[in-house]
Amino acid sequence: MVALDLDGATDKDGLMDRRARALDWPGWFGRNRDALADSLAGHTVRPEGTVERGLPIVVDGRLPYATARPAEGETAREVFAEAVRRTPALTMALTLGGSSQPRADLPG
Repeated sequence: MVALDLDGATDKDGLMDRRARALDWPGWFGRNRDALADSLAGHTVRPEGTVERGLPIVVDGRLPYATARPAEGETAREVFAEAVRRTPALTMALTLGGSSQPRADLPG
């Protein structure tokens, strides 16, 4: 399983950098929608063994980014959905997740 934490991502570059790091993609990974979809669905940059056994990805902390940048958040969701449709061995769970930073207005 790959955990992709988007908490604190503030722009598209930050979002793409977190994805590339979490999935250990090479430096030449194109940081755009098409490259992301191709890389998720393709076999060339997937971690070893995940083509055969599958690759579950859990995306957490998505809500703050999607709320601040709704168009980009929707685009990311569409890319994830497209990659899953194209690749049966890929599963993704998008959790809403808020910030991991403690909030003063909530107990504990």
